Amino acid sequence: MSRLQLALNVNDIDAAVEFYSTLFGTVPAKRRPGYANFAVPNPPLKLVLIENPADSGTLNHLGVERDSMEEVEAEAGRLEAAGLELRVEGDVVCCYARQDKHWVTGPDGQSWENYVVLADSQPELEGRAHADLGLVEAGSAGAPSACCS
Repeated sequence: MSRLQLALNVNDIDAAVEFYSTLFGTVPAKRRPGYANFAVPNPPLKLVLIENPADSGTLNHLGVERDSMEEVEAEAGRLEAAGLELRVEGDVVCCYARQDKHWVTGPDGQSWENYVVLADSQPELEGRAHADLGLVEAGSAGAPSACCS
């Protein structure tokens, strides 16, 4: 089952995880420093939270998580046939996962991705915070980037 992805910039990852866990009645499927994602079954939604105080409360990007590479390729073909320009990224690490994907840009500059997750990345970071690892705060200069933008 494909599902819509909504990636949000949040000020405080812990507060956001608590709120969205309550809102959707589920816990994160993945939790990394400054990052969490939810696989919400109803409605089918991949909710991604990216700790980014500088842009808190704004949209990071949108996407559609696909079940297979064949679905990603089919969408790429359909979009290119419709005249849209794609930016293809093969076997990249993004949002703590290896992915194959392509991006398109909407008329108002919003980024949309079609992607399939190939494998998890850095599972040893599950549930850990920036402070646990001695890292600088997310969104500040020198902070590691959890996700695509």
